Amino acid sequence: MTDKPSGVQHRNRAAKSDPTEWHGHRIVTEDDLGAVFDAEANEAARVRLARRRQQRHRIVIGLLLAVLLAAALFALAVLRGWIVLSEPETKPVASTECPAGPFTYQDPDTITVNVYNTTATAGLASQVSEALAQRGFQKGIVGNGSVNREGMTAIIISGPDGEEAAFTLQQQIPATQYVQDDRADTTVDVVLGSGYAALVPADKISASAAGPMSCPWMSETPAPPAG
Repeated sequence: MTDKPSGVQHRNRAAKSDPTEWHGHRIVTEDDLGAVFDAEANEAARVRLARRRQQRHRIVIGLLLAVLLAAALFALAVLRGWIVLSEPETKPVASTECPAGPFTYQDPDTITVNVYNTTATAGLASQVSEALAQRGFQKGIVGNGSVNREGMTAIIISGPDGEEAAFTLQQQIPATQYVQDDRADTTVDVVLGSGYAALVPADKISASAAGPMSCPWMSETPAPPAG
């Protein structure tokens, strides 16, 4: 019987004591498999995370470019007048001085006239409103008012934008006085006083009339008519 070499015997004893070896071959254990597959899982997770980051970056960059493009198009539209930005509405300031003019006669059809009666003559405002309508003026409010002026013929009242309309009304009634308030539209008030007699005859009115306003009371403004 031949004795086995001592080296072989030593390896056999070591293999018997090492559970990861069998007849000199390495046995793949659960730990070995876990290490391999855990590394693959970690690498896959890193790849997914990198892809998500790239997608987020693309989305953010796309949104920024869209905002910049929209801002550029909006600015271009404003510059070329495709979009008109409304300015804040400001209340007009009534002038305390007689408007310098000169003013020109306007088409009566574009002027709305409110007529107020401060006299004891019943129905006077309605009569004057109807007479002005026959000359082409648009009817506005018709009613009574009060002004502390004795013997006045009529006061013509408008806002800053109604100066030429007021000038046109002054051509219809003799000896009127102009007063300005802060209304924002172009309507004109005619406040009739006890000195009113009649409108200027239509054949005496010239559509080419031009000149200053008559407003000697600007330094002492009468009270506006009570609605």
